[in-house]
Amino acid sequence: MRLFIDTSKTFQTMSGFGISGAWWAQSVGGWSSVCPNNTPVRDKIAGLLFNKTSGIGIDTFRYNLGSGSAESGRGTFSDPLRRAQSFYTPNGLDFSKDEESVYMMKAAVREGAQELVFFVNSPLEEFTINGLGHTDKSRTGKTNIKKSNIPAFAKYCADVAEHFIKEGLPVKYISPVNEPLWVWNGGQEGCHYSPIRCRYVMKEFAREIKKRPALKNVKLSGLENGDIRWFNKSYTRALLGNSEIRGMVDSVDVHSYFLNDSLPFFGNRPAYLRRFRKWMDKNYPGVPIKVSEWCHMQGGKNAYMDSALVQARVMLEDLTILCASSFQGWIACSPYDYCDGLLYIDPKTQSFEMTKRYYAFGNFSKFIPRGAVRIAAKTDDGDIMTAAFKTEDKLIFIILNPSDKEKELRLRFGGEIYVTDAENDLTRYGFNIGETVKINSFSVNTVLINLENAKAL
Repeated sequence: MRLFIDTSKTFQTMSGFGISGAWWAQSVGGWSSVCPNNTPVRDKIAGLLFNKTSGIGIDTFRYNLGSGSAESGRGTFSDPLRRAQSFYTPNGLDFSKDEESVYMMKAAVREGAQELVFFVNSPLEEFTINGLGHTDKSRTGKTNIKKSNIPAFAKYCADVAEHFIKEGLPVKYISPVNEPLWVWNGGQEGCHYSPIRCRYVMKEFAREIKKRPALKNVKLSGLENGDIRWFNKSYTRALLGNSEIRGMVDSVDVHSYFLNDSLPFFGNRPAYLRRFRKWMDKNYPGVPIKVSEWCHMQGGKNAYMDSALVQARVMLEDLTILCASSFQGWIACSPYDYCDGLLYIDPKTQSFEMTKRYYAFGNFSKFIPRGAVRIAAKTDDGDIMTAAFKTEDKLIFIILNPSDKEKELRLRFGGEIYVTDAENDLTRYGFNIGETVKINSFSVNTVLINLENAKAL
């Protein structure tokens, strides 16, 4: 197998890899147990996720700015961890609340995260029409916040962001709307919005942020539509079709849910990515697309390579077809009997379990830095998926081999390869100039080459 690259043909500039603190940080952040080396488990997990040396170097942490359902106990939720606290009190904001989640946010920054995104699933219960952190059947398909409460909603989120910025935390984005297409009649916090109502919300937030000097480096992100197939154009027009909003956003953020299925046309995931990318290039050229949420939505706990290969394929499709400048996964730590999370956690024993998804995510997040530029790359083997990036001093190749056949990669220069497969967990192997590199079956691989060693290119 040969690898062909064209360093002169460039695409998106990368702005990092991220993960959400929803549904686990409020548990893990309070764990007092310690690992065998006396490191608190919560700090060990933070290091595994965000440290570039001892972990996989995730550099964006998405903090869930909750509606207050955890305190009120109101609403219908499938699991207590899907509730979230707020900082609101009738007498003002109380930043001693949500202590555990805030601990994990600060631990992420301490370990190396460079960017915080404050995302909202539902406005504060105090601002919603039904007094809940989700809609109910009487308001199915309707927005659950009064128009008159939207300025107060924007002020609350800006107040919270300003507080943590003054504490020295790198809050870079506020995302007030999450998956607006869905109904959200219960199960978790959520709020439906039409595209027009999204525009109104984002305008209010843009005005609130713009008038605050302390938030001069904060942007809006959105609109985080929940399925790569449906209504992305409608929500993108609502986001970018207004000059006030457009001046406060530097990307379109989408969720990349949906896997290929057997339906012709409607089951072709790459085709949806291509169409949206083509539409963006025509209507909003130069505006980056970020994937701000994805997980392998499949029932049953799965810590193995089959799920890691699915994740890696989606990441490569999003990076090479959608030209996503950032890929952010959903929950970092899963307590569920479900195929999600980079780690599995057990709140009862305050313990965690590694997954192959963790290591495969690290094949990207640990080695592709902010500022890396994607370049043209392909192989002459139809089984292989690949993407290539360059920095000032390195070439970085992601090579996915989802087949049951071992491959041999011929390179004209030396370097190192990091392998994740059934037997390897980001295991490093070196190779010399002219040496054939083995690409194992069912594997995710990162090849690093110093540009000094690749002058022949």
